[in-house]
Amino acid sequence: MKIHVLPSGPIQTIGYLLTEARLGAAVLVDAPGGIVEKILPLLAQEGCTLQELWLTHGHWDHTQAAARVKRELGARVCAHRADQALIETPEIMEEFMGARMGLEGVKVDHWVGQGDRLTALGREFEVRHVPGHCPGNVLFYAADAAAAFVGDALFNRGVGRWDLPGGSLDVLTKSIRGQIYTLPDATVVFPGHGPRTTVGEEKTGNPYVAMDSSYHSA
Repeated sequence: MKIHVLPSGPIQTIGYLLTEARLGAAVLVDAPGGIVEKILPLLAQEGCTLQELWLTHGHWDHTQAAARVKRELGARVCAHRADQALIETPEIMEEFMGARMGLEGVKVDHWVGQGDRLTALGREFEVRHVPGHCPGNVLFYAADAAAAFVGDALFNRGVGRWDLPGGSLDVLTKSIRGQIYTLPDATVVFPGHGPRTTVGEEKTGNPYVAMDSSYHSA
């Protein structure tokens, strides 16, 4: 499985194109604006067809091109139901953004939740629910590839914002400790923004969420 890292859109949100050339199949994790122009040549180069679009959460910068991806490439869209309103009626985000962006909603084909297993690219991905940044934030974990695509829950030495509607620092902290820090230390964490990291590095060096369960934020 190849992991293509594709920062795209107005704030360089990362979409991850996962390709498996021997099967001619691909999955896209998140769909920031402008991602279609980046994935089309990669799909042709790898001889792959995009089968699924997995949304880590419903914030506009991760879903801006989702409707186009589904319409033009026929991908099945998967997401967590807690973010249904954000994904299918994204104009509600414009109210707190203070800007009109002409966001287009997309119909979700398959709702995923904690503990679900998705089979794609000849391997199994585990779904873990990691709310706190956004109610429906999920991660997709491939144990055999030691890779976790976490959306905006956790960054390299950082965490996602919790001051947006539906966010909570307490919930986010519990999610990170319970759903991300319980993955093997060698697991590579692929976040929605910025460089990759590992579970082990964040457990020992993240200034926002320490591994010690006695940690409390101010």
